[in-house]
Amino acid sequence: MNDAEQARTWELMSSLTFCMLTNWNGEILHSRPMGAFVQRRENAVYFFSDARAEKNEEIRRYPQVCLAFADLRKQKYVSVSGTAEVIEDRDKVKELWSISAKVWWRTPDNPNLRLIKITPSEAEIWDTPGQVVSSLKVALALLKGTTPDHGGEHVKVAF
Repeated sequence: MNDAEQARTWELMSSLTFCMLTNWNGEILHSRPMGAFVQRRENAVYFFSDARAEKNEEIRRYPQVCLAFADLRKQKYVSVSGTAEVIEDRDKVKELWSISAKVWWRTPDNPNLRLIKITPSEAEIWDTPGQVVSSLKVALALLKGTTPDHGGEHVKVAF
Protein backbone atom coordinates (compact mmCIF):
# COMPACT_ATOMS: atom_id res chain seq x y z
CA MET A 1 0.00 0.00 0.00
CA ASN A 2 1.43 3.36 -1.05
CA ASP A 3 0.37 6.37 1.06
CA ALA A 4 1.03 8.79 -1.81
CA GLU A 5 -1.21 6.77 -4.15
CA GLN A 6 -3.95 6.63 -1.51
CA ALA A 7 -3.65 10.39 -0.97
CA ARG A 8 -3.90 11.03 -4.74
CA THR A 9 -6.96 8.77 -4.95
CA TRP A 10 -8.72 10.64 -2.12
CA GLU A 11 -7.74 13.96 -3.71
CA LEU A 12 -9.22 12.95 -7.07
CA MET A 13 -12.43 11.61 -5.49
CA SER A 14 -12.81 14.87 -3.55
CA SER A 15 -12.45 16.93 -6.72
CA LEU A 16 -14.96 14.75 -8.64
CA THR A 17 -17.89 14.85 -6.19
CA PHE A 18 -20.52 13.47 -8.56
CA CYS A 19 -20.21 9.83 -9.37
CA MET A 20 -22.07 6.72 -10.43
CA LEU A 21 -22.93 4.25 -7.67
CA THR A 22 -23.25 0.69 -9.00
CA ASN A 23 -24.76 -2.12 -6.98
CA TRP A 24 -26.11 -5.62 -7.56
CA ASN A 25 -29.79 -6.33 -6.92
CA GLY A 26 -29.53 -10.12 -7.21
CA GLU A 27 -30.28 -10.13 -10.95
CA ILE A 28 -28.52 -7.20 -12.60
CA LEU A 29 -26.05 -4.42 -11.90
CA HIS A 30 -27.67 -1.01 -11.55
CA SER A 31 -25.89 2.37 -11.72
CA ARG A 32 -27.19 5.76 -10.73
CA PRO A 33 -25.63 9.24 -10.45
CA MET A 34 -25.17 10.32 -6.84
CA GLY A 35 -23.63 13.29 -5.03
CA ALA A 36 -20.66 11.99 -3.06
CA PHE A 37 -19.39 13.26 0.27
CA VAL A 38 -15.78 12.08 0.41
CA GLN A 39 -14.46 11.78 3.96
CA ARG A 40 -10.82 10.70 3.81
CA ARG A 41 -10.26 10.92 7.57
CA GLU A 42 -13.03 8.33 8.02
CA ASN A 43 -11.96 6.17 5.07
CA ALA A 44 -15.51 6.57 3.76
CA VAL A 45 -17.68 8.02 1.01
CA TYR A 46 -21.26 8.96 1.94
CA PHE A 47 -24.42 9.50 -0.09
CA PHE A 48 -27.83 10.71 1.01
CA SER A 49 -30.60 8.20 0.34
CA ASP A 50 -34.30 7.85 0.99
CA ALA A 51 -35.41 5.06 3.34
CA ARG A 52 -38.03 4.04 0.76
CA ALA A 53 -35.49 3.57 -2.07
CA GLU A 54 -35.02 0.05 -3.45
CA LYS A 55 -31.26 0.46 -3.49
CA ASN A 56 -31.15 0.46 0.31
CA GLU A 57 -32.56 -3.07 0.57
CA GLU A 58 -30.35 -4.19 -2.32
CA ILE A 59 -27.29 -2.87 -0.50
CA ARG A 60 -28.31 -4.60 2.72
CA ARG A 61 -28.52 -7.91 0.81
CA TYR A 62 -25.52 -7.38 -1.48
CA PRO A 63 -23.14 -4.82 0.08
CA GLN A 64 -20.37 -4.95 -2.56
CA VAL A 65 -20.51 -1.79 -4.72
CA CYS A 66 -18.49 0.16 -7.23
CA LEU A 67 -18.19 3.94 -7.48
CA ALA A 68 -17.14 5.60 -10.74
CA PHE A 69 -15.97 9.22 -10.54
CA ALA A 70 -15.20 11.07 -13.77
CA ASP A 71 -14.33 14.44 -15.24
CA LEU A 72 -14.41 13.96 -19.01
CA ARG A 73 -13.11 17.43 -19.74
CA LYS A 74 -9.99 16.98 -17.60
CA GLN A 75 -9.82 13.23 -18.33
CA LYS A 76 -9.56 12.21 -14.70
CA TYR A 77 -11.26 9.03 -13.50
CA VAL A 78 -11.49 6.99 -10.30
CA SER A 79 -13.14 3.58 -9.89
CA VAL A 80 -13.62 2.44 -6.29
CA SER A 81 -14.67 -1.02 -5.11
CA GLY A 82 -15.93 -1.28 -1.58
CA THR A 83 -18.52 -2.33 0.94
CA ALA A 84 -21.70 -0.33 1.47
CA GLU A 85 -24.01 -0.05 4.42
CA VAL A 86 -27.19 1.94 4.97
CA ILE A 87 -27.06 3.90 8.20
CA GLU A 88 -29.29 6.26 10.13
CA ASP A 89 -26.95 8.74 11.80
CA ARG A 90 -28.56 12.14 12.43
CA ASP A 91 -25.30 13.74 13.55
CA LYS A 92 -23.55 12.69 10.33
CA VAL A 93 -26.56 13.83 8.26
CA LYS A 94 -26.34 17.28 9.88
CA GLU A 95 -22.58 17.39 9.31
CA LEU A 96 -23.00 16.60 5.59
CA TRP A 97 -26.19 18.62 5.06
CA SER A 98 -26.14 20.68 1.86
CA ILE A 99 -28.38 22.77 -0.34
CA SER A 100 -28.84 19.87 -2.75
CA ALA A 101 -30.00 17.62 0.12
CA LYS A 102 -32.45 20.32 1.18
CA VAL A 103 -34.10 20.16 -2.25
CA TRP A 104 -34.93 16.47 -1.74
CA TRP A 105 -35.53 16.18 2.02
CA ARG A 106 -36.21 19.78 3.16
CA THR A 107 -34.68 19.19 6.61
CA PRO A 108 -31.95 16.97 8.09
CA ASP A 109 -34.59 15.68 10.52
CA ASN A 110 -36.67 14.11 7.73
CA PRO A 111 -37.53 10.60 9.01
CA ASN A 112 -37.01 9.11 5.52
CA LEU A 113 -33.43 10.36 5.21
CA ARG A 114 -30.64 7.76 5.38
CA LEU A 115 -26.98 7.64 4.51
CA ILE A 116 -25.19 5.10 2.38
CA LYS A 117 -21.65 4.70 3.69
CA ILE A 118 -19.03 3.16 1.40
CA THR A 119 -15.79 1.82 2.84
CA PRO A 120 -13.30 1.50 -0.03
CA SER A 121 -11.23 -1.66 -0.40
CA GLU A 122 -9.42 -0.85 -3.64
CA ALA A 123 -9.41 1.72 -6.40
CA GLU A 124 -8.00 2.49 -9.80
CA ILE A 125 -7.16 5.99 -10.96
CA TRP A 126 -6.56 7.35 -14.44
CA ASP A 127 -5.15 10.86 -14.43
CA THR A 128 -4.22 12.12 -17.89
CA PRO A 129 -2.81 15.50 -18.92
CA GLY A 130 -6.19 16.66 -20.27
CA GLN A 131 -8.28 16.64 -23.39
CA VAL A 132 -6.16 18.98 -25.51
CA VAL A 133 -2.91 17.08 -24.92
CA SER A 134 -4.64 13.71 -25.35
CA SER A 135 -6.28 14.85 -28.59
CA LEU A 136 -2.92 15.98 -29.94
CA LYS A 137 -1.35 12.62 -29.04
CA VAL A 138 -4.19 10.78 -30.83
CA ALA A 139 -3.79 12.97 -33.92
CA LEU A 140 -0.03 12.42 -33.94
CA ALA A 141 -0.49 8.65 -33.55
CA LEU A 142 -2.93 8.63 -36.48
CA LEU A 143 -0.40 10.47 -38.64
CA LYS A 144 2.39 8.06 -37.64
CA GLY A 145 0.19 4.96 -37.80
CA THR A 146 1.01 4.10 -34.18
CA THR A 147 -0.92 3.69 -30.96
CA PRO A 148 -1.03 6.82 -28.79
CA ASP A 149 0.70 6.93 -25.44
CA HIS A 150 -1.96 8.18 -23.03
CA GLY A 151 0.79 10.03 -21.17
CA GLY A 152 -1.04 9.86 -17.90
CA GLU A 153 -1.10 7.91 -14.71
CA HIS A 154 -2.95 4.61 -14.22
CA VAL A 155 -2.56 3.17 -10.74
CA LYS A 156 -4.23 0.41 -8.70
CA VAL A 157 -4.57 1.37 -5.03
CA ALA A 158 -5.38 -0.79 -1.99
CA PHE A 159 -6.99 0.73 1.11
